[in-house]
Amino acid sequence: MIPAAEHAYSHAKRLILSGEAPGGTLLSEAQLGAEIGVSRTPVHEAFLRLAAEGLLTLEPRRGAIVVPMSPREAQNVLDLREAIEATAAARVRDGGGADEVLRSALEEALAEQRAAIATGDVERFVEADQWFHAAVVDASGNDLACHFYGLLRDRQQRIRHQLFRVRPETLGDSLADHEALLDALRSGGDYPELLRTHIARNQGAL
Repeated sequence: MIPAAEHAYSHAKRLILSGEAPGGTLLSEAQLGAEIGVSRTPVHEAFLRLAAEGLLTLEPRRGAIVVPMSPREAQNVLDLREAIEATAAARVRDGGGADEVLRSALEEALAEQRAAIATGDVERFVEADQWFHAAVVDASGNDLACHFYGLLRDRQQRIRHQLFRVRPETLGDSLADHEALLDALRSGGDYPELLRTHIARNQGAL
């Protein structure tokens, strides 16, 4: 059984990253606890963790305010994401290109995204999006790149959710970008340029 504080943390974090609780939203310990069936104490512990991660600002006697992601912070995340992944893709290419394990992982992520579009499941699409790009970084064998890319994960997910909420029509465009990126890894195409165009779509969420 998941500990109450961990359950509260996961629930509140999902609300923030998915955009269900956008920046400026006031979260109440009592209300959130009632929603998931736990007392205020584990919710308070969860809020402390999220505040330490920069996702909440605690307000005495009120609850917690969801911290908005500024356009500058979002742009910084996108810049770092592009730099890390482009470098990782270059190492994959220099190592002989995408092997069977990487190709299989990317094709599976694409299948997930196609299924998500068919059912209108944005959260499933976003998870597969992260899975696709992380697989390229992991395949580079660069432990530091994997570490720093992992640190960006929550912020990337928040940007993705915001983009697809503001511009849901870009789900199909994003899938097409991923298909082109996979083809570039297979054929030695211009992965960095395709990646730059793909990430530029996120500007619509800033």
